[in-house]
Amino acid sequence: MHWQGLNIPEQVKWDEETLTSTYGKCTYAPFERGLARLIGNGLRRVLLSSLKGAAVTTVRIEGVLHEFSTIPGVWEDVAEIILNIKKLAIKMETESPRKMTLHVVNPLYEMREITAGDIQTDPDVEILEPDAHLAYLDRHGRLDMEMEVEVGRGYVIAEMHKSEEQAIGVLPIDSNFNPIRNVSLEILPIEPHQSDTLWKLILEISTNGSITPSDALGNAAKIFKDQFTVFTNFREEFEEIEPKVDEEEEKRNQYLSMSVDELELSVRSSNCLKNANIRTVAELVQKTETELLKTRNFGKKSLNEIRTILGDMNLSLGMKFDLSSAEKTKTRTRKVKAAA
Repeated sequence: MHWQGLNIPEQVKWDEETLTSTYGKCTYAPFERGLARLIGNGLRRVLLSSLKGAAVTTVRIEGVLHEFSTIPGVWEDVAEIILNIKKLAIKMETESPRKMTLHVVNPLYEMREITAGDIQTDPDVEILEPDAHLAYLDRHGRLDMEMEVEVGRGYVIAEMHKSEEQAIGVLPIDSNFNPIRNVSLEILPIEPHQSDTLWKLILEISTNGSITPSDALGNAAKIFKDQFTVFTNFREEFEEIEPKVDEEEEKRNQYLSMSVDELELSVRSSNCLKNANIRTVAELVQKTETELLKTRNFGKKSLNEIRTILGDMNLSLGMKFDLSSAEKTKTRTRKVKAAA
């Protein structure tokens, strides 16, 4: 098959030192020549256009009929206020539209700043940047506003939010639903001085906080993959891929899966272990010296013999570990012997 033999990227490695809820840098490798840029550009476009997010779609401001109005006691005009509303970072736990309200009065003689934290939201709606500026109120100023929030994709112009049922004074606004603020990519050779080198893809993703960089990348990859499913006009036979195991761990697991009969112990020591129902090296090394010495006819000579043999295998008595990896090694060994 044409796809067999190509290098497949093994995993995405995130830079843990810089990873936050809004920023992440990851490395994805290894790629054959040309594939890193192809996939990187595709993921970048999907991230910047196809993920769902929340944004304000309509605004109704008390005493305002159109976006070119001004409001007594408010420094910004309506157009500036709407511009600030469009920048709000919002997270929604529902797909249904929700209302947000703002009622602020300034009883003081000095200027008061209105921020996103002054907005009253539904329990399903969260303002992610409560310090975001909306407007300034002059002394005795007042601002009453109602906003509708929806979930969508991409950038939707105000015209698309208009409907015949809208009340007078409701202003549709442009909405940027995309939760991704920026995506940059870099393609670098793994071995720069080799002509047949493989390549790595480095992605930097910034979000508005409504989705983490890793979740954003995972969703983008799912969307990207689903678009190609229709082109697969044959049945794939998936091979079971064994996870990579560290060589030292693999060797240790092979020792642990051995029968105690393979240790070439003296007859006395071997019989003592059988009487104690110890059949494998894994069972043996989990026993303490005290436990073994309690075994009938098991003395210090047998103990020293076992210590020496286990030491040659970098094992010792009283070890604690997960037997599952040793069992997998035992299964792989059986498969190899059967194939031979």
